[in-house]
Amino acid sequence: MNKKPTFCGRTRRQMLWELGCGFTGTALAGLLSEDGFWGRQSHAADNRVPFTNPLRAIQPPLPAKAKHVIFLYMYGGPSHIDTFDYKPSMVGMDGKTIEVKTFGRAGHRNQGRIVEPRWRFKQYGQSGKWVSDLFPHLGKCVDDIAFIHSMTADSPIHGSAMLQMNSGRIISGSPCLGSWVNYGLGTINENLPGFVVMLDPRGGPISGAKNWSAGYMPAHYQATVMKSKGTPILNLNRPAGISDGMQRDLLDTLRDYNDQHAAMRSGNSDLDARIASYELAYQMQASAPDAVDLSQEDAETLNLYGLNDPTAATFGKQCLLARRLVERGVRFVQIYSGGAHNDDNWDAHTDMESNHNLHAKETDQPIAGLLVDLKRRGLLEQTLIVWGGEFGRQPTAEYAEGSGRDHNAYGFTMWMAGGGVKGGVSVGKTDELGAVAVEDRFHVRHLHATILELMGFDPNALTYFYGGLEQRLVGVEGAQAISELIA
Repeated sequence: MNKKPTFCGRTRRQMLWELGCGFTGTALAGLLSEDGFWGRQSHAADNRVPFTNPLRAIQPPLPAKAKHVIFLYMYGGPSHIDTFDYKPSMVGMDGKTIEVKTFGRAGHRNQGRIVEPRWRFKQYGQSGKWVSDLFPHLGKCVDDIAFIHSMTADSPIHGSAMLQMNSGRIISGSPCLGSWVNYGLGTINENLPGFVVMLDPRGGPISGAKNWSAGYMPAHYQATVMKSKGTPILNLNRPAGISDGMQRDLLDTLRDYNDQHAAMRSGNSDLDARIASYELAYQMQASAPDAVDLSQEDAETLNLYGLNDPTAATFGKQCLLARRLVERGVRFVQIYSGGAHNDDNWDAHTDMESNHNLHAKETDQPIAGLLVDLKRRGLLEQTLIVWGGEFGRQPTAEYAEGSGRDHNAYGFTMWMAGGGVKGGVSVGKTDELGAVAVEDRFHVRHLHATILELMGFDPNALTYFYGGLEQRLVGVEGAQAISELIA
């Protein structure tokens, strides 16, 4: 006679519960509790305060001009004088050795051999902004863009400079910009993450996950990483071997162990964060597949983002995914152009032409397509676009031969669009060679302060208590937003 299978004397229901030490049910238990399934509201770790999702949408303390941020990160350091910072005085100077102070990977130098910009510039739009031939599509969008030509940073080394651009510090351990936004505002759609990062398929940046870490904040404020190839978000599908019947058994188990669930949560200060993460994972199984399903887009939209061009298709797909995510309430999306090392990113130490021709071709049409698509859907006015890398490039060659440029943190270009930003303006200036910012110098702190203000924060009042101090993204010295950019 066939008997009902057991596992070491246990039923399948008991086995499911005990294998996960009870944690297999916490996510669903939290959801059911909030819906009143248990007949009483769920509570935080002290078993007294009502539990609330830390990623719930929060009203900004000040009037906000933007609801979302898409940060287009050009990893490696794009050359400002070859892209958006027009230097006509350099024309005809190619190969000339001049006195100029530089500081990069090769250290401090007092002179160098001029590398004349390898691309022609022309004016675009009503603003007449000069843009190089590297960005013919983006040139058509300049009247929606505000350029900052006098950015400065503290380090000319990739790892520390990236950390500063992302977290405000040149050392690791601090929350990144996306985590601060996630912490301050939560996600409009609790079925999706508040903060998403998309990496280049060639590899991650040199300082790795520190660039999208929540640092000393709870882990649920850090980014969810989406892949550019294959399944964008890992582990969304139900594991093999888990049937509908087993999931129903798990629900029955949660009912049976309700009292144990309440006791388990009592006094455990870390469990609330875990529950929030489990709940998000559970909800994403239903919502994320729709968000990343590009088959819903028509051919015109796919072509707009460059998906018909093999060179631009990967970054184009990421930009299109970013639009679909902010459309569904995700607060902060960061996309990396360039990965790994050397010419796999914008770090053009040997040959400027081959390096920047490749990476500009990969990103020009997708970024322009993103701006156009957001604008026609009425999303650009509430979505802040940020473009730039960790620093720029020097006007002189790094080596005795070749057109490669070393790092330049003394003065470089970034730009912003949408989300309360004035279009068709340029602020700040570098010298006639692009070696150093000389007018309206702005630090990375000012960029961060501008983003936070546009999102509805006083950048000097958004704090998180840690290590005995009220920590700020803009540091103890604080920073003011770049008012010239704000509409």
